[in-house]
Amino acid sequence: MNGPAFNTIPQLIEAIGAGQMVVITDDEHNGEGSLLMAAEQAGAEAVTFMAVQARGLICLALTEQRCRALGLDLMVPNSRAQHGVGFTRSIEAATGVSTGISAADRARSIQVAVDPASGPADLVQPGHIFPVQALPGGVMQRAGHVEAACDLTRLAGRQPAATLVGILNEDGELARGAELHEFAQRHGLRIGAIADLIHYRILHEGTIERGGEYPLQTRHGEFQVTTYQDTYQGALHLALVKGRIDSTQPVLVRVQGLETLRDVLGCEGEGGAQQWTLERSLASIAAAGSGVLVLLAQKETAESVLEQLRQRSGGKPRTPHFPQRTLGIGAQILRDQNVRKMRLMSSPVPYKAVSGFDLEVTEFVPFQP
Repeated sequence: MNGPAFNTIPQLIEAIGAGQMVVITDDEHNGEGSLLMAAEQAGAEAVTFMAVQARGLICLALTEQRCRALGLDLMVPNSRAQHGVGFTRSIEAATGVSTGISAADRARSIQVAVDPASGPADLVQPGHIFPVQALPGGVMQRAGHVEAACDLTRLAGRQPAATLVGILNEDGELARGAELHEFAQRHGLRIGAIADLIHYRILHEGTIERGGEYPLQTRHGEFQVTTYQDTYQGALHLALVKGRIDSTQPVLVRVQGLETLRDVLGCEGEGGAQQWTLERSLASIAAAGSGVLVLLAQKETAESVLEQLRQRSGGKPRTPHFPQRTLGIGAQILRDQNVRKMRLMSSPVPYKAVSGFDLEVTEFVPFQP
């Protein structure tokens, strides 16, 4: 049974361009939602509406470039790798505010932050506005609300910056699914899905460029390697393909970034649990006779390696970070390789907005020794 209909992405873009708020949600039936509008048009009345009606934390979605221009560092180093959300230190306008908490004061701080003429000296920290840094590729790199907010405002011809707030229900819990549609209808707002935004951008844009193809002989036989250049980060990603890929049939797929402890040193998971490694993934695809392994040019920071060592030595569950951080890149590559249905070599994890790439996970395949 189909749920309530979403507005189209052009309709959302039109509303944002006209200074209106819109609701954006994940493509899942039970997905959470955010209320957003172009930051440059967010005045005191809009901030009040967000605080009273949406009830969540009012944030300011900014591009990485804008954060650099304002001298905003991430609140917690390496928080991107661990949680996928890039909160910076909170801010306040250096002048023109009193306590900073009123709707007028918060609107003033937002306007100063998005003013192209503003710099680090025009802001003080901490404050009552919480900037969040979007990844450069937007929803094509991470299927998140912050990335969607910056994408939509940019597509609407505004600065790629948005005031956004999570929507809570009357019980103080995250509003989901039908509650979000009811919220939008009650306030006369348009509502859209991140999956539709991804699909819209696929039709008009992309963040990778396909390069050359090369035969590669491995210990598991020959694979066809295709290179992909990341147009935002400049990194080179690889797709190792075995056999013929049929878009109508589920295909064995593994997407991963190279990790020192797992793929180079052969360390197992918590409690000695075995996991998919680069070597095991290639072996399984070779045994199946067909499949795709996407190897992402993931940059391991010193802090991320140290954190992995601490987690393993302390027996703490390892925080998975691939799905949120690099879903868009891997999905674009898989789509280019004619993959539509996946037997995904992974433990079951939520992949938000994956349908926006015309991809479907038909089965999760955990590693079995």
